[in-house]
Amino acid sequence: MSQNPKSIFIDGEAGTTGLGIRDRLAGMPGVVVRSIDPEKRKDPVARQEMMAQVDLVVLCLPDDAAKESVALADALGAKSPKIVDASTAYRVAPDWVYGFAELEHGHAATIAKATRVSNPGCYPTGGIALLRPLVDAGFIPQDYPVTINAVSGYSGGGKSMIEAYEAGTAPAFELYGLGLKHKHLPELQRYARLSRRPIFIPSVGNFRQGMLVSVPLHLDTLPGKPKAADLADALAEHYAGSTYVSVVPAAQAGGKLEPQALNDTNKLELRVFGNDDLRQAVLVARLDNLGKGASGAAVQNIRLMLGLPEK
Repeated sequence: MSQNPKSIFIDGEAGTTGLGIRDRLAGMPGVVVRSIDPEKRKDPVARQEMMAQVDLVVLCLPDDAAKESVALADALGAKSPKIVDASTAYRVAPDWVYGFAELEHGHAATIAKATRVSNPGCYPTGGIALLRPLVDAGFIPQDYPVTINAVSGYSGGGKSMIEAYEAGTAPAFELYGLGLKHKHLPELQRYARLSRRPIFIPSVGNFRQGMLVSVPLHLDTLPGKPKAADLADALAEHYAGSTYVSVVPAAQAGGKLEPQALNDTNKLELRVFGNDDLRQAVLVARLDNLGKGASGAAVQNIRLMLGLPEK
């Protein structure tokens, strides 16, 4: 370990994301994770005292609690630590940096310079990764009526959902968010650069972790009437040289795809399935909802913000 290790406090380390981040940080050179007495984990004085002693705080809390923690950190003034927030509280806040390092060229450097970074949601990570490069390249108009479908493992659904699946009382599969107001929509729309609110239909299956996010497209309705290969090429150009995001030829999947192949990694795979005769395509992202969709992305942002090298 380096002579001057960077210190990190995970506020909310007992939850799924907090535990995942702690596990990923364990044994990492140049890092020390600090903790407070579990009995004082909701004590604002104890938490603020810890914040004043560390380089970076990771917030793994519900939105309201995250806002309270940010207020505690802000009150420290010059002693305020850097913050990575895993809640939805600041994902579209103008004075926070969105923590998807591959969003656009140079964005990783923006995260590295930031003091306040909002970790992306799991579903938006897949949706934005597919859509943003194609919107920027002009293949998808900003006002295009986008539909996004997704399936996640139950670990992303919170304590009650996890308990229900592990007890065998939850359904094998279900759609949810059918009120069309899922909490991930604001960040998905903003960072995909869509002016029209997309329709987003998530679902959950009886498996712990893993995720697929898909976007169907009628190619004849897009500017220039591109082929599926044109979309794949645009994605490949955007993510060329990326450590964690790859564009994979759809033919390798054999016309089907399962969601768990990237579990326990920070990887994100993108594919474009298409039928040029029918002039249709489906964009698909595969990721671990607990990895690139949560704790993996958080650790990637921590490394950037603290100037720590990748493995």
